[in-house]
Amino acid sequence: MDDHKENIHRLDVNGKMSTTASEDVKPDSCRKTSTAEDPETPDTPPQATGDFSDPVYKEIALANGHINRMTKDELRVKLSELKLDTRGVKDVMKKRLKSHYKKQKLLESVASGGGATDTYYDYICVVDFEATCEEDNPPEFQHEIIEFPMVLINTHTLEIEDTFQEYVRPEVNSQLSDFCVKLTGITQKMVDEADTFPQVLQRVVLWLQERELGTKHKYAMLTDGSWDMSKFLNIQCRVSRIRYPPFAKKWINIRKSYGNFYKVPRTQTKLSTMLEKLGLRYEGRPHSGLDDSRNIARIALRMLKDGCQLRVNERLHAGQLLSVPSSAPMEGAPPPLNPRTRE
Repeated sequence: MDDHKENIHRLDVNGKMSTTASEDVKPDSCRKTSTAEDPETPDTPPQATGDFSDPVYKEIALANGHINRMTKDELRVKLSELKLDTRGVKDVMKKRLKSHYKKQKLLESVASGGGATDTYYDYICVVDFEATCEEDNPPEFQHEIIEFPMVLINTHTLEIEDTFQEYVRPEVNSQLSDFCVKLTGITQKMVDEADTFPQVLQRVVLWLQERELGTKHKYAMLTDGSWDMSKFLNIQCRVSRIRYPPFAKKWINIRKSYGNFYKVPRTQTKLSTMLEKLGLRYEGRPHSGLDDSRNIARIALRMLKDGCQLRVNERLHAGQLLSVPSSAPMEGAPPPLNPRTRE
């Protein structure tokens, strides 16, 4: 459903939802609309040192200058020598090589008594909802979540560790449109046999708790754009008359992270484009929530391997979508709790 969430307007339960961040655009009709990019994340981890006069930064700058002058073939040869991934367009390979040298130099600095290196979340949980939709998505149409997938990334092993998937029975528009069935591959029988959203969310919470996320392990949510949390989940919680789950109030918008890290415009942060630029191919069925989540996770893993420090960059406050600046302290999502009804 990567393309089809784009044309959703700013809806709340009555048809309107305000945001304070401007939105990216995706092309189908069940898709989402993302926010404008944050100011670019600095190449150097703010935790590494408060003094950029340290000689290590001069070495990094010199190395970056040399890398900038390399041809695509030279980049590929050097990456191969270092046993790094040689796939992707020239700018991606340059960023990969720069990140390798920066990490190497900073680790050497730490080993010799320099500052502390940056840390990652222990786990990143990728979510990409599928929702009811019609071909033209009229403004008054009430979208409801019909697939709740999650893909769990271990940031230490840099592997997908686990997955969760359940279908959800819609209650307002209980009959799926032919367009929605064809787009998502989710049939009427699948949703008719599924539980309603509050019951599914309760099992999501249990799944997260069993993996000790938010208690033993620090974690963050990650989405492809801002729509999943700021629109679909927000609207669904109102429809189901439950409170918005605190663990989903902040998340990593991978489109922002990708654009800032590889220094590309927002027009190049569509799921299929990100995969292509990284030298990857989509695996599975497009518009399947679980398959979309797996492919988003593959992008996140490639970015982590390339040296990107994925951080929360968006949040929901009082129903409004806000940006989280890169200078904000890094913190994990809170322990997941069972859904509570609205008063």
